[in-house]
Amino acid sequence: MKALSIYEKTPKFASDWIKDHPNLWMYPKDGKSKINFGDICRALTGTFRINPDFIIIGVQKGGTTSLSNYLIQHPSIHPALHKEIHFFDRHFERGLNWYKANFPTQFQKYIFKNLQNKEFLTGEATPDYIFHELVPNHIRKVLPNVKLVVTLRNPVDRAYSHYNMRVSTGDEKLSFEQALTKENERIIKGGHDLVLFSYRKRGLYAEQLLNWMNYFPKEQFFIVEINELEKNPQVVYNEICNFLNIKNIKLNFKKHHVGKYKEKMKSETRKSLLEFFKPHNEKLYKLLGRNFMWEN
Repeated sequence: MKALSIYEKTPKFASDWIKDHPNLWMYPKDGKSKINFGDICRALTGTFRINPDFIIIGVQKGGTTSLSNYLIQHPSIHPALHKEIHFFDRHFERGLNWYKANFPTQFQKYIFKNLQNKEFLTGEATPDYIFHELVPNHIRKVLPNVKLVVTLRNPVDRAYSHYNMRVSTGDEKLSFEQALTKENERIIKGGHDLVLFSYRKRGLYAEQLLNWMNYFPKEQFFIVEINELEKNPQVVYNEICNFLNIKNIKLNFKKHHVGKYKEKMKSETRKSLLEFFKPHNEKLYKLLGRNFMWEN
């Protein structure tokens, strides 16, 4: 016997209301998806939920998953419903209650802070945020005091990791060298092609951070280079805890989403990319007052 979907088992007026409600974003309107009523309750109680205290804004393929997993292991940090919410780049028109549906309730925070005398923070990690020009203005309008965490990675390695991700998802059919040659031609169209094939452009970190710093003071940013996090994870973790004003704790660190490539990048391709990124990296070093030595 065929199992009925939630839409088929629900009176028409109710199923139409579920499909059309602006907060019930997680359910495709095809009538075939299973609905988690716990998630519906979250969506309908957005008004009574809290805003994030911090956002990991990028960069893509720069260790955001590892860092996010480290942070939510802290007893004072309570995770969002999803790691990547994409509110400020894809769903801003849905409104703040839609966004807040992903976070804990005001009541939960009250219990922790006032009855248990414990810190209570929440946040999210959407690594595409840093790359989208309109996002910092969107965030400033809603969360002017939010703390912003940025992970950086050698842009050459980031580009190759990005490329291999697109190969694995089936979006990329070209060789890495061909993809680099055609990048400008592809991304000039904007839209989905810009998201998929911006291998070099996403590595122009100084350009992106300068845009963000037009909207937020430097004091609201914590910048971490991925090699520093991998070499000295506890030291960097303690620094982030200090930035977020929570107690330092000891963790067992394990990298997440470690890429495995079929073949290494060609040495001549790496050399070419190092030359391409050199002036952009120098601008970044000057902006941050730190030299990541990526050219070495």
